[in-house]
Amino acid sequence: MLDVHDGSAAEPSAPADGRRPSGEDVPAAPPEPAPAPLLPYALIATVLCGLYFLYSWVQYERFRTPSWDLGIFEQSVRAYAELRAPIVDIKGPGFLILGDHFSPVTALLAPLYWVWSSPLVLLLAQAALFAASAVVVGRTAQQVLGSRAAGIGLTVAYGLSWGLQEAVKSDFHEIAFAVPLLALTCRALLLGRWNAAVAWSVPLVLVKEDMGLTVAMVGAVLVVKGQKRLGAALAGFGAAFFALTVLVLIPAASRVGQYDYWAKIEKTGDGAEVSFLDSVLGAFAHGEKWEMLLFLVGITGFLCLRSPLMLLVLPTLGWRFLSHDPNHWGMLWHYSAILMPVVFLALVDAVRAVRSSPRPWLSAYGKVVVPVVTAIAIVHALDMPLRELLRSETYRTDARTLDARRAVAAVPEGTSVETNVTLMAHLTGDRKVYWVGGAQGVSPDYLALDLASGWSQPVTDPVGLAAQLHPEARYELSAQAGQFVVLKRK
Repeated sequence: MLDVHDGSAAEPSAPADGRRPSGEDVPAAPPEPAPAPLLPYALIATVLCGLYFLYSWVQYERFRTPSWDLGIFEQSVRAYAELRAPIVDIKGPGFLILGDHFSPVTALLAPLYWVWSSPLVLLLAQAALFAASAVVVGRTAQQVLGSRAAGIGLTVAYGLSWGLQEAVKSDFHEIAFAVPLLALTCRALLLGRWNAAVAWSVPLVLVKEDMGLTVAMVGAVLVVKGQKRLGAALAGFGAAFFALTVLVLIPAASRVGQYDYWAKIEKTGDGAEVSFLDSVLGAFAHGEKWEMLLFLVGITGFLCLRSPLMLLVLPTLGWRFLSHDPNHWGMLWHYSAILMPVVFLALVDAVRAVRSSPRPWLSAYGKVVVPVVTAIAIVHALDMPLRELLRSETYRTDARTLDARRAVAAVPEGTSVETNVTLMAHLTGDRKVYWVGGAQGVSPDYLALDLASGWSQPVTDPVGLAAQLHPEARYELSAQAGQFVVLKRK
């Protein structure tokens, strides 16, 4: 299913006199190597999917959700499943999520809610998409390098890579769709399937607004490969769609009539204005950025730098380095997941290229780099999120978890509730959920709060806090379990 071949590699061969027919960009692509078998990679992917989902499930069941994003996507996908506009009240009462990020691709998950109506279905879908991309990376490696050992090794190294593990730890995000699409795009580029590369890259513009620039870079790689007309057309499409999205589509859906995330580049964390030039000059001023960049290319033994596929990482690295939000700089969160298929398949491209290098040391390095990369990935994984699955305490139900379950049960179904991160994704399924402090103009039926998380100072008076949040209403303590309190509107 993932091995799509539209026949585009079988271009007309040049005439015997060596002249190319009129309108042809390049000579015919070399014969394509035999495809790799699916079964061994499908088995590894099944294990990876199980590990990703097990980690996500344990994190969800133990109320360790790291951010509000799972609740946001749960509300939006549930709305699609119910054939409603993707209103996400967590972002604000009546907030249309397409005015925040342009990710209509998440509507594809709506049918899953008809089978299993739970935030866990999003986590399972992400695990499956990540695992599917490992199949693409591994089979491509075997097909291009002609070695099953290399294919298996890179499948494991890729599946355990820090970018994917941190994305799993960060719960669900729309970039789960971009990961396999980018893997398939890079595969098509490596195999000379130019039309397939275009077909796999174009849907990226529906994943997130910045992906248009990545699509433009796919066009640039096609130009480098000699496909000038096709590459220029794709680059133009990607750049135009990016502009359309951030200048027209998102502002049209936004309450404020603009793309809010320009502020990440134009303003510092304390709101101070910063010129674009100052943002550029300060792009490399923080050590977290250098660390991330070092690990990004280091996981391939730095050989990925020899491949033109690395052009695809530039848009993502560009906005992250220009951003003044520290969350974008380092190795945490989900932002590096989309870079993983690119750097690993760039490594495959580079290994193929250095085989014929006139430099003996480089050719010799190309022969050993895959097992070295695999060993590095396995060792590094011992200090990554999935290592938690090896610890018995990971699976224990502690008192905090039981208290959180009691707090959720104390909020009746069908009511409206204002809450913070810990309980949020557990309440969105059958209640209208608002972000604490973000429900201006609304007096929710309940407040369900984790008093030990997210506050600038300790909360000692929950009723007083409720009065500050909603002076127009009165709330009384309805239930308390450990660090969790539930307040009901009188």
